[in-house]
Order: sequence, then structure tokens, then C-alpha cells
Amino acid sequence: MSNEHTYGPSALLTPANLMTAFRLVAAPFFIYLIIFDRISWWTVAVGLAVGASDYFDGIVARRHGTTTSGAFLDPLADKVVVLGALYAMIISRPHGLTFFIVPAILITLREIGMSVYRARSAKHGVSIPASRLAKWKTFVQDWAIGFCVLPFTGHHPIFAFVTIWLAVAMTLYTGWQYYHSKSRVVARAG
Repeated sequence: MSNEHTYGPSALLTPANLMTAFRLVAAPFFIYLIIFDRISWWTVAVGLAVGASDYFDGIVARRHGTTTSGAFLDPLADKVVVLGALYAMIISRPHGLTFFIVPAILITLREIGMSVYRARSAKHGVSIPASRLAKWKTFVQDWAIGFCVLPFTGHHPIFAFVTIWLAVAMTLYTGWQYYHSKSRVVARAG
């Protein structure tokens, strides 16, 4: 029998949720750095800390037990970090990277749609976990942002441009997947 403590689905104060809370608290500082000190090792360091907390909170949650609060807070933290960083890129107008406007709008619309979909499903007692591809989508979004702040790539927008449009394609596709799977569930229930 394992000595590790596991948490029930209704637990709030868990190690994974604390890591997610760190991400939510660190996000405004990361966004500030993007606006005022975009291409710097400080911005990279904070971004890596935020990204690492996202990676490790998933591992910890699986080890200690997933929770309803974690299922809500983790995607929320992802949205705050990614959308905040994308809009920070737009505000800072970094060397021709105004191409972030259209991707930011498309990603925002998809995330709003998914939030509404998840909220409606939750009212009916249905939890909508992130698909594997949706997790990869977040990873690719993080890399697009990373390419903009890394001193090696920050002055070469082609890296961010290609990566952000790949992220947009994955974002829209996963949104379509969720919608399509919902349609099939509704059809079966009817």
C-alpha cells in the first residue's frame, strides 16, 4: 500500500492546486516582463517557472488524485498565462510582431467557447477533461511565446510566427473535436 496521501475529488488545498495558484500569481509578473522587458533572461526565467508549474502540477495531480477544483483552476491558469502573454505581445508592439492580433483573437474566441461549453456540461454533472491534443496545443502556445522572449530567437519573428499559427490550427481543431464529440453524445442521448 502506498504511503502517499491522496485527495478526494472535492479537495481544494492540494499540492497540485498550490502549483496552479503559483501560476496564477506569477502570470501578472510574466505579463509585465513581456511588456517592459520582453527579450531577456529574466522574462525567460519567469516563463520557465510558470511553464514548469504547469507540467509538474499535472504529474502531482495524477499521483495524489485529481480534484474538481483542479480541473477548473488548471485550464483557467493556462488561459490567463497564454492569453495574457499574447495580449502583452500586442501591447508591447515588438518589432513587427503585430501578427499576434489575429491569433490572439482566434484563440480567445475558442477559449471562451470552451469555457461556456464546460460550464454548461458541469451543470449537467459532466466533466470535460482536456484531450491529449489540447495539452499539446497549450505546449505549442507556450513555445510560441517562448520564441518571442528568448534572447536567441526574440529578434527573429519567423520562429514565433510559424509556432503561433501551428498553435492556432491546433486550438481550432481541438475546439472542433470537442464540439463534434458533444454532438455525438447528444445524438446518442436523443
